[in-house]
Amino acid sequence: MNNHVNRRHFIGAAGALTVSVLMPGHKASAATFGLEQRPPLVPTKLASYISIRADGSAIAYFGKMDMGQGTDVGVAQMVAEELDLPAEKVIVLAGDTSTSLNQGGASSASGIRQGGAALRNAAAEARLVMLELASKELGQPIDDLTVANGVITSKSNPAKKTSYGALIGGRWFDTEVEWNGQIGNGLSMKTRAKLKDPKTYTVVGKSAPRRDVHWKLTGTDDYVVDIKVPGMLHARTIMPPIAGAVPKAVDESSIKNIPGAKVVWEKNMIGVVAPREWDAIKAARDLKVTWSDAKAPFPEQKDLYKHIREAKAIKSGGGQGNVEPAAVEAAFKGADKIIEATYEWPFHSHASMGPACAVVDYQPNGMTKVWTGSQKPHYTALGVAKILDVKPESVHAMWVAGPGSYGRNDAGDAAVFAAIFSKATGKPIRYQGMRHEGSGWTPKAPASIHTIKAGVKDGKVVAWHFHSKSFDRLNVASNESDPADNLGGQMLGVAAKPGLTYAPPENSYAFPVKQQTWEVIPPLLDSMSPLRSSHMRDPLGPETHFANEGFIDELAYALGQDPVAYRLATVTDPRDKDVLKAAAEKAGWQPRTAARKQVKGDIATGQGMAYAQRDGTRVAVVAEVDVNLKTGKVHGRRFVVAHDCGLVVNPQLLTKTIEGCVVMGLSRAMHEEVMFSKENVTSVDWMTYPILDITERPHQIDVVLVNRPDQPPGGAGEPALRPIAAAVANAVFDATGVRLRQAPFTPDRLKAGLA
Repeated sequence: MNNHVNRRHFIGAAGALTVSVLMPGHKASAATFGLEQRPPLVPTKLASYISIRADGSAIAYFGKMDMGQGTDVGVAQMVAEELDLPAEKVIVLAGDTSTSLNQGGASSASGIRQGGAALRNAAAEARLVMLELASKELGQPIDDLTVANGVITSKSNPAKKTSYGALIGGRWFDTEVEWNGQIGNGLSMKTRAKLKDPKTYTVVGKSAPRRDVHWKLTGTDDYVVDIKVPGMLHARTIMPPIAGAVPKAVDESSIKNIPGAKVVWEKNMIGVVAPREWDAIKAARDLKVTWSDAKAPFPEQKDLYKHIREAKAIKSGGGQGNVEPAAVEAAFKGADKIIEATYEWPFHSHASMGPACAVVDYQPNGMTKVWTGSQKPHYTALGVAKILDVKPESVHAMWVAGPGSYGRNDAGDAAVFAAIFSKATGKPIRYQGMRHEGSGWTPKAPASIHTIKAGVKDGKVVAWHFHSKSFDRLNVASNESDPADNLGGQMLGVAAKPGLTYAPPENSYAFPVKQQTWEVIPPLLDSMSPLRSSHMRDPLGPETHFANEGFIDELAYALGQDPVAYRLATVTDPRDKDVLKAAAEKAGWQPRTAARKQVKGDIATGQGMAYAQRDGTRVAVVAEVDVNLKTGKVHGRRFVVAHDCGLVVNPQLLTKTIEGCVVMGLSRAMHEEVMFSKENVTSVDWMTYPILDITERPHQIDVVLVNRPDQPPGGAGEPALRPIAAAVANAVFDATGVRLRQAPFTPDRLKAGLA
């Protein structure tokens, strides 16, 4: 690995020498720093990850983006720590294919855990390079040099000093790093530099403020819906009244009086464009389309779980376990008692705050530009390149804040639709669906059933089997890099490529014989389906842990044990034990071996515990609920969350992220369920797909951060969502004696249980 730095070989960066003012939190573009002149992005080059400006500040090139948790701030702190700079002197340029390598976008709670870790390594190497340059310039050994705020000073002769800006500001690093060969979440590199000891941290561990609040409050920067390009047309797609139907004929005269409105018909995709958005909306509404006859593809809503049970599996697999199936069967045969239960989880929708939007300016002989709200802009660029049949390097994708994502929503579809329309018209296209399209046609989190069985002998569990049967977790991929996984691509005839995969719950429960298995069933419609399934925030986590932790609760009571004590006795990971103890202590948990049914008037109150792991992060939650015995309405009044994600980078932002997980998890547990008819999805707005409203918010969320400086920082964007539904259901049982095994926890379901 060549780590020699020859200053004569640095490539000049005019933008790094320009005078510019960047207000805290204002989003920078590549042009802000003249970055079009940067050297090619190469994973083996330090310049692909970090640079130093003339004023000594640093720029970190982040191949992910922030979804509202302040991930960019945490990354800035990690980079600043290794560079010995204050956090405010590190600018993070995120989600732009012209400035950063593909680090996977926002995905798998990996922003800090993997993306930040890679940039931290790069920053450490950059600091070492600065020390080497300073050593030559000052004539002092590296061991004699110290760094503070980007100023390098000799310990033995403090008069000798220099700075990052003086040494390299305005030029690019010419240093190589040892890339691990991976693109996406796993991208990392080895460097010569040794990372700082956490005991010496001065930036990491502090609550640096968010950088997006100012521009969002003042409206001084754009959301993706605000992007405008000269000559731009607005586009809309007309969706079929019956899922699976395709257009057979169009009466273009039905929109002849709408100024500039034109029809775009590409195979099974039909849409309209117009210079003004309102005219495109009217044209989409008024265009008369004759659709093919299509058989209603879906079962009755009431038969959803019957369909899952009866459907023939097309893929099966195993997960965490310690024995072969024959040993499991033998262990169950030797049990004195079998305890079994089945839990059911519906389709969920992302229900983002608005339908997705994208702008694409197709340039067949130049650089095609894409403005997208997708959480994976590098993959969006690949999908656009493929649908346009151009080279990937000729597509420049830029992430711009959108209405939300948290998984695979309609953002990728919007970009591909915009690309199709732009190629068909030769004009830049702004594509945005309507509310009913954004909710109705976005990919959904899969519906599933989970059956758990425990064999008990002499009062102890001797056999455990957890089994999930579900629609595919990746009927369309979690990124938009292939037209096969986008609605527009499927409408143009690209065959779907289902992933056929699932995953069991994560925990450290130890049983003598333990097996976790799953089956995936076919989609209800092979292509162009509004019920095609993909990732949603914490893919599969809420449903599998709703079942697993609900059943652990049932098992504890069946064995005459307190639910917290039983978990503590059964988990094997010391970190798991620590979060369980921390949550129980903070919540004031009172041991019990039966539902307490504490009732005052019409209100019953209860506490419930649930815990989970996720990619190394551990979370334990205690929910406190009020149940109105007359109305059946449940209110999640208080939540205590003990959270261990290793080293805490920014306590305040981590706490806010956990609070967001609690609210979203509560919404999914209490309300969210995609409704559909035999012909199409009917959950198309806030009335037909309600979410938690402000009157239902928890009165109190207490977060206990278990900081482990000896461990690398882990993911936090998803783990705390995972146990919420189970904790609420377990609390409802403590309050009422009613065991909820089907989500969401509607008043009707609770009243049926009470009856």
